[in-house]
Amino acid sequence: MGEAERKRRQRRFDEVKSSVRRVEALIEIIVLAFTYYAVWKVKYNVADMPSFSGNGKYLLILVYGFLNFILFLYCDGFKFGHIKLTDVTISQWISMFILNFVTYFQLCLIANHMITPLPMLLLMGIDLVVTFSLSYLFTAIYHSFCITKRMIMIYGKDDAPSLKQKMETRSDKYQIKRMMSCDKYSLEAIEAAVLDYDAVVINDVDAQIRNDLLKYCYHNSIRTYSVPKLSDVIYSGSEDIMLFDTPLKLIRGRGLTPAQRFVKRAMDLVLCFIAMIPSSVIMLIIAIAIKLEDGGSVFYRQRRVTKDGKQFDILKFRSMIENAEADGKPHPATDNDDRITKVGKVIRALRVDELPQLLNIIKGDMSIVGPRPERVEHCEMYGAEIPEFEFRNKVKGGLTGYAQVYGKYNTTALDKLRLDLMYIENYSLALDIKIILMTVRVLFKKESTEGFEVKKSGTTISTPMEIEPKKELVGSRKG
Repeated sequence: MGEAERKRRQRRFDEVKSSVRRVEALIEIIVLAFTYYAVWKVKYNVADMPSFSGNGKYLLILVYGFLNFILFLYCDGFKFGHIKLTDVTISQWISMFILNFVTYFQLCLIANHMITPLPMLLLMGIDLVVTFSLSYLFTAIYHSFCITKRMIMIYGKDDAPSLKQKMETRSDKYQIKRMMSCDKYSLEAIEAAVLDYDAVVINDVDAQIRNDLLKYCYHNSIRTYSVPKLSDVIYSGSEDIMLFDTPLKLIRGRGLTPAQRFVKRAMDLVLCFIAMIPSSVIMLIIAIAIKLEDGGSVFYRQRRVTKDGKQFDILKFRSMIENAEADGKPHPATDNDDRITKVGKVIRALRVDELPQLLNIIKGDMSIVGPRPERVEHCEMYGAEIPEFEFRNKVKGGLTGYAQVYGKYNTTALDKLRLDLMYIENYSLALDIKIILMTVRVLFKKESTEGFEVKKSGTTISTPMEIEPKKELVGSRKG
């Protein structure tokens, strides 16, 4: 395939990709709704809900299909090919579990008594097979037409290879063929070079050069990926002001509004009290297991920083030996750390060591969703290198958050700050619900809780937020 033909096919694919994905989503929703109707018709209709044997059944199907669409949308269940097949499948399975669970009680209300759950369990089994099969098919369709983008990365002072390595983990979508430093090439040379590639990645480039390059790529319809500076993320949450003929952008910089804080707090309390019903039994079993293993304390307390720099003691089930940090200094856990107890290995693997933080949320120290509250020592260390790090404290720390869903445990400090600011500046109740749903998917991904590993190239141990050079921070202020 010639270069011109390859680019033509790439442009054609980009134009129809969204339309194809919408058609695929519609097909899947229809298939799942029909499956629900078939099971309901055979197992429930006549015996339990005769009043819905007429036109009422169509209302049930529409409600089921609508809820299915919303859950898939919020859990990224329609991103065939864009994210990994396993992620799409897990997202859809979680959605179907929630949907069928809610639907069962909906049918109980309609029947006015507790009906047998066996047909719904049968439906769930069929749904698991159907969603995996369709996700596999649609992902295969995506990759059969998708042409890997040949990309050029324009970088400034950042550690460009780190981003290149991340993007190369999806070599089916991105291939960075050339790296150009703004310190070594003129803007004219860079503009001439980008015309030979499908897309451009702009990574920590001086503000003026970045603006000129963005305009050039926009003018020439070249797909552009840009790593946002902190000021870009703050700007993204601004409000349009149209009182004059000159557009204005209002940046309040106050975090959440009083109304948003009230609704968020109400949701925290309701969900936590509901979660405490099944969790209390699990927590009791864990507490007994920890006590029986070594007779030590059940809980581990650690000073953390939350909204407005307030400090509090975060609660966890103790998963390490007593006095694992006897010297008072942080010693992050590494993979296969010998300080982790037998019970600790189990509760860490099952992700239940942080269940006691439900009590922190009820008390008001934390929220369900928000930037992960950091240790006091880490905040001081990161703040010395990244003064903007305190921006995370405009809202309460959270049990889960944007950085926990889209980042990793060893994501750098600056990247986690970017992600947390994206959450703060674009906050909504819908976003909180989406993050909660996405968190369930993350629990199935090992890399989300990767430990710290000794770097092969040196003797230091990487921290969960690896400090980046100050020179990058200078660039962030220019933007």
